[in-house]
Amino acid sequence: MRFKVAHAVSIAAAVAMATACGKKDESGASTAASAASAVAVAAASAPAPTPASEATVVKIGHVAPVTGLQAHLGKDNENGARLALEEISAQGLTIDGHSIRLELDAQDDAADPRVGTEAAQKLVDDRVVAVIGHMNSGVSIPASKIYSDAGIAQISPSTTNPEYTKQGYKTTFRVVATDALQGPVLANYAVKTLHAKKVVVVDDASAYGRGLADEFAKTAQAGGVKIAAREQTTEKARNFKAILTKIRRIQPDAVMYGGMDVTGGPFAKEAAALGIKAKILAGDGVCTDKVAELAGDAVQNIVCSEAGLALSKMDKGADFEKKYEARFHTPVQIYAPFTYDAMYVIVDAMKRANSVEAPKVLAAIATTDYNGLTGHIAFDDKGDLKAGTITLYDFKDKKKDVLDVVKQ
Repeated sequence: MRFKVAHAVSIAAAVAMATACGKKDESGASTAASAASAVAVAAASAPAPTPASEATVVKIGHVAPVTGLQAHLGKDNENGARLALEEISAQGLTIDGHSIRLELDAQDDAADPRVGTEAAQKLVDDRVVAVIGHMNSGVSIPASKIYSDAGIAQISPSTTNPEYTKQGYKTTFRVVATDALQGPVLANYAVKTLHAKKVVVVDDASAYGRGLADEFAKTAQAGGVKIAAREQTTEKARNFKAILTKIRRIQPDAVMYGGMDVTGGPFAKEAAALGIKAKILAGDGVCTDKVAELAGDAVQNIVCSEAGLALSKMDKGADFEKKYEARFHTPVQIYAPFTYDAMYVIVDAMKRANSVEAPKVLAAIATTDYNGLTGHIAFDDKGDLKAGTITLYDFKDKKKDVLDVVKQ
């Protein structure tokens, strides 16, 4: 509306100038000067553009582990959200006639459920319009109740445990596939490609690692594979000798590891040192660039999956990678493209709702139909993607190399 008023004043002023040109008043003087004066008055009375300091501040939350063993992944997620917010801000954002200044309210959950729920409450208290996070299933699931109670949308870019969206909350969404797809894809690789008959399953006792391992085991057993042993370690383990000695004795055709790269890399390295030649199958927590550094030469024995399309397969993936590295001076780890899209989904919902009120934005997110960097985003009635994708990788020259893309 402000633009329209100013535009109308400028048109009227221009007409006045045009009429005055070539005319004289009763004293014989040109009326152009008088018209110019009128123009100046009109311009002075026109509303000025809204200064940035007067724009409506809208906070969007982001929460992930940016300290601790998984900080490299959490910071990657935060960077993706920040890059999208900066792009949107540079273009300018107006909602319901008001200039909007977006702020990223970034919190650290340290990959810890207790810290995560405290961070969630902090975001609620800060009156964010929506939240991008958490990274880990074991943190997203307990935090989701806090967002549900507050009526604030939570979009996770990397939570894959199916239980996250099975709780019945209307506030939970994710922009990645679930382990109900990821586990079976890994299991089918073991059955159909490796022709495995005997597999050992290991997990790190987290909601993510255990959930992924369970989904893998169900499908593998249905395909005729014997689960020769089911072992458990921890998220902070550094020594796997006891488990690996048992695995060496069993001599399985493959080992499935449910956990993160900080443990999966050393697990693979130690397995190779003990002479275990079985392929190690792992999910997205392990499937990072950093795992090559952690596993060393043993990374060539890892086959892993991501709960989304590979960056190299995204239509604008190369452009995103270039922008990301120019802005943050570090390579993309894994889920930055998905936090980037989550930010755009929230802003798209604000535009469609023509509101920055959390309940209205939540309602609009539920009806999302958005073509993003990572692909088409639309949610089912639980908040899961209607069409998920899993990418399988192996490693060549210590770099991830796409083996296959499986679509739901």
